Amino acid sequence: MNDLDHERYMRRAIELAGGVQDLPFGALIVDRDTGTILAEGWNKTAVNPTWHGEIDAINSLASSAVGFEGKSLVLYTTAEPCPMCQGAILWTGIETVVFGTSIRSLQRLGWRQIDILAEEVVRRSPAWKCTVIGGVLERECDALFEGAMSRRDQPI
Repeated sequence: MNDLDHERYMRRAIELAGGVQDLPFGALIVDRDTGTILAEGWNKTAVNPTWHGEIDAINSLASSAVGFEGKSLVLYTTAEPCPMCQGAILWTGIETVVFGTSIRSLQRLGWRQIDILAEEVVRRSPAWKCTVIGGVLERECDALFEGAMSRRDQPI
């Protein structure tokens, strides 16, 4: 794997999340070989409850004219992918995921989360290969979710 600047791309995910401050889930997909950002996404669950940031980025990539090979892709996201998103990541063939805030941190902050970590989804999916790297710019990502939660009167 070429060495990508994980913090650089996570900063972009944070920027994308800033556009949806109440649901600050931003994601982007990067070509590991060139460092090119191929797709971006953010939470659109106000339109569709399954339209998470990772799903938006994957759909954007799939609908683009860019041909892609999953194993050369890295997905960056402000929060650890939920089981649905991690499953979609595996089906896409993306072999590296980098996230900021963990599911456990989201739970501590009061966010509703399915209590299955991304690593567990990968471990229980032996037909796929995916490396999950957590905690990149964790404080900055945590601050997004703390701020969003402080603006709400009930858990999400």
